[in-house]
Amino acid sequence: PENFPLGKQLFFDPRLSCDDTTSCATCHDPKKGWSNSLNFATGVRGQVGGRSAPTVINAAYSELQFWDGRAERLEGQALGPIQNPIEMDHKLDDCVRKLNLIPGYREQFRKIFNSDVTPENIAKAIASFERTVLSGNAPYDRFKAGDKSALSEAAQRGMKVFFGNGHCSACHSGPNFSDDAFHNIGVNINVAKPDLGRFEVTKIVGDKGAFKTPMLREIARTAPYMHDGSMATLDDVIEH
Repeated sequence: PENFPLGKQLFFDPRLSCDDTTSCATCHDPKKGWSNSLNFATGVRGQVGGRSAPTVINAAYSELQFWDGRAERLEGQALGPIQNPIEMDHKLDDCVRKLNLIPGYREQFRKIFNSDVTPENIAKAIASFERTVLSGNAPYDRFKAGDKSALSEAAQRGMKVFFGNGHCSACHSGPNFSDDAFHNIGVNINVAKPDLGRFEVTKIVGDKGAFKTPMLREIARTAPYMHDGSMATLDDVIEH
């Protein structure tokens, strides 16, 4: 239980970045659906990345993290943005050294982990906090549990299309509405230099242009959509 407040503190602390300007919450803002409402992730010195910031909501239920699945579990993801030169641009050793010089952090880490600040324990604490960012008991859940008034007639018609001939549920399946797999659905794959997605991790030809299926919980809060933020609305997504 002690991991949660420490992880929350780290998540919102810009001192994890090289210049004390950027925190995890810069790109994963609770007020913006735990994303950033922009096409791309942003970082120190006003830098802009090449992919959108996935929401943290229900990320606890995904084994592979990032759009290309290059990290295992939340612990594997947590340290990536700290070291990414476009995001926090902080060498891990320097970040650990900085946090160890802050008495409050040093005391908390010693109390919880019986050690000074370490990369492994930074990751454990942040991951523990992120596992509390959950969404459930939506109108759909209440409808499936027997409350037939939870969904409007229009929503029920949409549900039939979603799970029927619309084939949306072929990929957006399970309680999180994601198969946690990687698919190329043609998003900007024909540009001069397309983002090759999962292929950069696996080097499997069939993974070119494939990205992780986003879950649909709280989806109305996390626009714009797709790995490159190229679709502004859910209507745009459905039209594609």
